[in-house]
Amino acid sequence: QVQLVESGGGLVQPGGSLRLSCTASRTIVTFIMGWYRQAPEKQRELVARITVGGTTTYGDAVKGRFTISRDDDENMVYLQMNNLETDDTAIYYCNAERRLLDGSEYWGQGTQVTVSS
Repeated sequence: QVQLVESGGGLVQPGGSLRLSCTASRTIVTFIMGWYRQAPEKQRELVARITVGGTTTYGDAVKGRFTISRDDDENMVYLQMNNLETDDTAIYYCNAERRLLDGSEYWGQGTQVTVSS
């Protein structure tokens, strides 16, 4: 089991920045880590993911604005969000998965990000 706890969400004006953090209860070195988001009345979507080797993938809506990173020594994953837009308003969830290895996948409880003037 891996418990994931997100932090860093809040209210920000359009054009502003936020940095989300995800703290894992144990080592994440064998997990692909990701951030997903879900806006009201929309499906959950991929924001960004980072593999064990550090390869990153981003959703089209956030490319060039968001950056995912990981610190395996501290069991942490980060999402730096710049130039935020109102459409970025959503609950952001941290994800850890190694489905191909043993089928395991874990989710955090989410943190609210609201972009509004």
